[in-house]
Order: sequence, then structure tokens, then C-alpha cells
Amino acid sequence: MPGGATPAVDTVATFSLTSAQDVFGLRRHAQQAAAAVALDRQDQVRLATALSEVGRDRIRSEELKVSFALSPGQPASLLVTFSWRGGPPPSRETLDLAAKLVSVACETGPHAGRIVITQPLPAPGPQPADRHARLAHVLKGDTPSTEADDLRAQTRDLIAALEETRAQREELRRLNEELEETNRGVLALYSELTRELETTNSGVLALHSELDDKRQQLQDASEAKTRFWTNISHELRTPVNAVVALSALMLAPSSPPLTEEQREQAELIASSGGTLLALVTDLLDVAKAEAGHLDIHPVPVDLRLLVAHLSSLLRSGYGRSEVALVTPDLEQPPPLVTDETLLIRILRNLLSNAMKFTERGEVRLEVTADPDPSAPAVLFTVTDTGVGIPPGEIDRVFEAFYQVRGPHQAGRSGTGLGLPYARTLAELLGGSLTLTSTEGVGTRVRVRIPDLGHAHPKEAEVEGTHRDR
Repeated sequence: MPGGATPAVDTVATFSLTSAQDVFGLRRHAQQAAAAVALDRQDQVRLATALSEVGRDRIRSEELKVSFALSPGQPASLLVTFSWRGGPPPSRETLDLAAKLVSVACETGPHAGRIVITQPLPAPGPQPADRHARLAHVLKGDTPSTEADDLRAQTRDLIAALEETRAQREELRRLNEELEETNRGVLALYSELTRELETTNSGVLALHSELDDKRQQLQDASEAKTRFWTNISHELRTPVNAVVALSALMLAPSSPPLTEEQREQAELIASSGGTLLALVTDLLDVAKAEAGHLDIHPVPVDLRLLVAHLSSLLRSGYGRSEVALVTPDLEQPPPLVTDETLLIRILRNLLSNAMKFTERGEVRLEVTADPDPSAPAVLFTVTDTGVGIPPGEIDRVFEAFYQVRGPHQAGRSGTGLGLPYARTLAELLGGSLTLTSTEGVGTRVRVRIPDLGHAHPKEAEVEGTHRDR
């Protein structure tokens, strides 16, 4: 409303109450008015009873009037107002009874007073104009009503209330039966689901037990394999060392001279013995690494001396004029604390593997600090221009003893342990090894070795051992 004004009340009819007969008529008017504004049967009875009780209480007042009005607020309401002058104040018992049925507001003074009864109207409902017309139509008549009429009306209301209560009781009984039937169905379903769950759990427990047995069998097989490798490696190392030593003794200048054919045979024996000794050593190291028996001994590593040592070792063992070994000139090498022996084994395996499979071009070693400051580490990158690895074989080159088959393997002996062994050692040091390759172009291997100087050596050792297992 403009300016926030209260909506105007639309008064429809006003009656004077002067006798008990007028109160009887008020009850009839109340029921007719309630029906005209579309209230349900229960609300009609409540409104008529409340008005009848208030009317009986106020009949002793002077100038007692009752008016019916419509309030257009939200929600729309039917307002019935009792007003009087003089007489005793309203009975508290009557007001409490009426308040249990409808909304009651009472204003009293020394000489006058009024009681306003509010009954909200159902929504949606008739338009305000239609509602006013219906209400005015039922309230315009003034047919006399007697006490007998009032009693008959109350009897009808009571009978209607009893019928409605009985219908509700029957509906409640029916709903209870349906609920019980539903509960029985739910209990049956619950029992069935419980049985199925128990059956499933039994199957899961059996599968879990079977998996535990399989895991134990695999663990026993792995331990047996490790013991086999270790024992065989130890058993083979002594005779192989003897073969290598005797071959070297035969080729020594102080030994009796050999014919050209004998020298070639002795050199072949020495070369084959060296290859077999390297294989035995690799097998023993792999077995120790898989069993977690390789201990880490972190020390500060001089990367310049390490690179020089690797360069000298590989140039003397694998040097070929067609392949250049390029190593970095480390003027200010990054700091690194790790197991120097294991690091040399990793890089030696990677560099020798790269030179073995590179016919011409170069094998390059790069050493840089990891750019991530939160985890100090050193990156070692080995890049070659060799034969490369087919895309379908890249994941398998890290399997022990696996070798890529193809024409490019011709004339290149190997055990298939180089890359798996290097990755195992890198992970044992807390680092990682990744490989990318393009067939016919070359291979790139990157090793990340963390600086154990930023962690307690024992913690680093345990972490690496657990990771390896």
C-alpha cells in the first residue's frame, strides 16, 4: 500500500445482540458466513462455536454489536468484531476457550471494549468482490432462530464431527495396515540382503585368504630367486676370477711367448671371462638391491672427479673414433651428498649402454642442479644418437634380462640388466630414472638424485630401502 498504510477493512454486515435468541441467530450466521468464504467443515464449526460462546458471555453488555468484515491482507481474513459499552469484563474462561478454536484479540476499558476474532481464508479462493457478494448475500437475512434450532444445529455439527472422526479413524487403521505390510516387506528384503551380504563377505574372506596365500607364495619365490642368484653369483665368481687372472697371466710380457694364434685365443678367453665376471657382478648387485641388502653410505661427492673418472674409464673400454663421448666441464658443480659408489654404477651402466648402441655420433653426459628449490637434487642426463628403442618396447626395457629384438642388436652383447639395475639403484638412493627414445634417432635417460645432505643419512637410507622393497 502507498506510504505503508494498513489495508482497509471491508465491513459487510453488523448485527445487534440483545437476547439469547440473537445469540442463536449469530451461530447460524457464523456457519453461513464461513461456508460462503469457502472454509472447510471443521473451520466452520470452530468459528460458529467460538462466536456462540463469546456472544453468550457478552449478552449482558450494553449496546452489544457484532460485525462481519473482510480484510484484504495477506492472507485474506474474515474478521468478526464484538463491541459493547458497559457491563462486566469478558470471562477469562470464555476467552481461553475461544482462543483454542480461532485467533482472538481483546481490548477492554472502563466504559467500553471489543473482541476481534480473525479467521484466515483459504488460498487460492474467490476474487475479493465475489467473496464480498457471497458474504453479504448470506448475512442479509434475519430469520429468527430459537434455542431448539441452536441445539439441533449443534447436534448436526456434533454428528458431522463424529462421522469425520470415524472416517479419519478408519483411514488411520487402513494406513496402519499398509504400513505394517510395508514393514513386513522391508524386513523380508533386509533379511534377504543380509543373507546375500553374508554370502558375499564369506566369498571376500575366502578370496582374501587365497590372495594372502598367493602373496606368500610369490614372496617365497622371490626370496628363493634372490638366494639362487646370490649363491650362483658367489659360486661363479671364484672360477671366473681364476679364468680372468690366468688369461691375464698368459698374456703378460713376463710369460713365455705365445704364437699369434695362441695369443688370439688367450685374448678371447680373457674377453669372455671379463664379460662373464661383469654379468656375475651385476647379478649379485641386483639380487642384493632387490633383497634390500645394499647399504647406502652418503658422502659429499666431487662431481668433477666423478665425471673425469667415468670419462677415462669409458674412453679406454669403449672408445671408438666414430662415437664421441662428451662430458661437461664443471667449473662450479652443484653440491651433492649421496652414495658415490652406487652413483658411479648408475652412470657407468647408462653411458656404457649408450655407447654400445651408438654406431656414430655422440654420447653426451649433462650434470645440472634440479631447478626445484624445495627438494635439492642433481639431474644427470645421458643422451645418445644411437639406434633408439621402438615405441612398443620402451616400457619393457626395464624388465630384468629383457633385450629389444631386431637387426640393430646384431653384434651387441648384453645381459638385459643395465637399465633395470640403474633404475633400482636410483630409487634406492631416493631418486628416479626416466627414459625417452625415438627409433633411429637416439635415446635420452634422465636420473634425478636427491641431495641427502639435507636429510638425516639414516632416514634417507631407510626410505630408500623401503622404496626398493
